[in-house]
Amino acid sequence: MNPFHSLDDRRRRLPLLLGGMAALALVGAALAQSVTVLTHDSFAVSRAVVEEFTSRTGIEVRFVAGGDAGATLNRAILTRERPVADVLFGVDEGSLPRALAADLFEPYVSPELEAVDPAYRLEVFEGAVTPIDAGFVTFNIDRAWFESDGRPLPESLADLTDAAFEGLTVVMDPATSSPGLAFLLGTIGVYGEEGAFEFWAALRDNGVAVRSGWSDAYYTAFSRYGGDRPIVLSYASSPAAEVIFSDDPDADEAPTANLRCEGCSVRQIETAGLLRGAANPEEARAFIDFMLSAEFQTDVPLQMFVYPVREGTPLPPTFEAFAEVPRAEELAPLPEDLSAERLEAWLDQWTEVVLRGRDPSSTR
Repeated sequence: MNPFHSLDDRRRRLPLLLGGMAALALVGAALAQSVTVLTHDSFAVSRAVVEEFTSRTGIEVRFVAGGDAGATLNRAILTRERPVADVLFGVDEGSLPRALAADLFEPYVSPELEAVDPAYRLEVFEGAVTPIDAGFVTFNIDRAWFESDGRPLPESLADLTDAAFEGLTVVMDPATSSPGLAFLLGTIGVYGEEGAFEFWAALRDNGVAVRSGWSDAYYTAFSRYGGDRPIVLSYASSPAAEVIFSDDPDADEAPTANLRCEGCSVRQIETAGLLRGAANPEEARAFIDFMLSAEFQTDVPLQMFVYPVREGTPLPPTFEAFAEVPRAEELAPLPEDLSAERLEAWLDQWTEVVLRGRDPSSTR
């Protein structure tokens, strides 16, 4: 028998072959649906929550950790011509001007945005990024260290520059850390531009330690974990985390306390944005929508120890008991007319004053 089919036979079989190949291509495309999310190292979400998204949409999720928030944003900016991800998570009010100046985001307004508390729907976010969670950058104090030492707790930002607290404080570099940047902007909001760097010079002269990121500051320099600094820049929700991960999750008091005073806290709203040039834009939009779902938002407090932004999302009891929300007067305002240019100038000035020891007046 001739091993080759006749021309007519091949013509009859061709539509079937093409149809089968098309079907296989469609199945392959469906199986290949995915979205890549570039995040900072503190991002976390339960596996079950991600699996729920994949089960619901057929979209697999891949997370890429970019380091601290500042390093993650830098990576997104450096790779903007060929994005390494579809979604960027972790840009907040302080770092957003840099992201916008780099034209990182494709405009997108999630239909789930209506469920977000209006307090978190900032005008500057509109059409660029979507608010996902909120935290409050605040100094945490090691209660046991101060009880053992016998000196009183600090009661104001100014106290941190007092000789009584010399060498006791650790902060993060604002160029590489999002809480570090939030605090820098908060000091400018409280003291004004000139006064802020005078404050930083006084803090420097009082022996402040600087670490590149939150993890290094909290788990290496903070006295609760073996360091020599009983005052650490962290979050208002950190005492709740300390209780949850302690040997006594039913404790009546957290081992750390927040420094609560006028202008001592800075609100930080983290966002997600669709990266311009993303390989999977539809999948990216679907995941951003999902991040505002009740399932994802309920998962936020105990995964990242920040607050959900979706209205009506319940908080865990330990969060209710120990994750203090600063009062309005305790919140530092952000500087007006925040821009990428001004931000870069302030970061340069901070480096000159804090790391290189220059007089603030010589850096203006």
